[in-house]
Amino acid sequence: MRVLPFGDDAVLVELDDLAQVRALDHAVRTARGEGRFADIIDQVPAARTLLLRAVGGVDHAAVATAVRALPVGPVVPVAEPGAPVVELEVTYDGPDLDEVADLTGLSADEVVARHAGATYTVAFGGFMPGFAYLVGLDPLLRVPRRASPRERVPAGSVAIADEFSAVYPAATPGGWRLLGRCECPLWDVDREPPALLVPGTRVRFVAAGR
Repeated sequence: MRVLPFGDDAVLVELDDLAQVRALDHAVRTARGEGRFADIIDQVPAARTLLLRAVGGVDHAAVATAVRALPVGPVVPVAEPGAPVVELEVTYDGPDLDEVADLTGLSADEVVARHAGATYTVAFGGFMPGFAYLVGLDPLLRVPRRASPRERVPAGSVAIADEFSAVYPAATPGGWRLLGRCECPLWDVDREPPALLVPGTRVRFVAAGR
């Protein structure tokens, strides 16, 4: 664990993996409002880091000591009991579907069945507004990013990379492998919250026409 100053009002905790981030994130939320965590007003988990932001500035050394001394339990589920479930209809005709089948030794139909057969949870957001990193991907579907990213990935593209699945909320360059497309808007500034998929939300993909 490394705890680094992050401006005047935050610290950035660097960890080894997502499981450690999830456990520490839960421990800090439990301790919020007490001691050195009394002034924490925001915490932002990512794949290998946890950002803790306080009101009125941070005593970086004191917070670092408190974080290291915090009792961290075993990994906890990302989704709380009763967390909402969002179903997204997907047309599985992505340009990388056959390549993913070749990489995994599965047929294209098996790739679709395994991707649509899982229940995912939003672990954290990042990369761009509304982009949610979903955990729960079938281990047999874990494939690396493309060697050369695309200059433009269409909005609504349903993709996988390593341990995550995601849906691109807007057109952007990207290197994830594209399995299909979804028409549901993931980011709307007139909605509260603007992001459809917030941390803790459970997600299921429904194959169109199946």
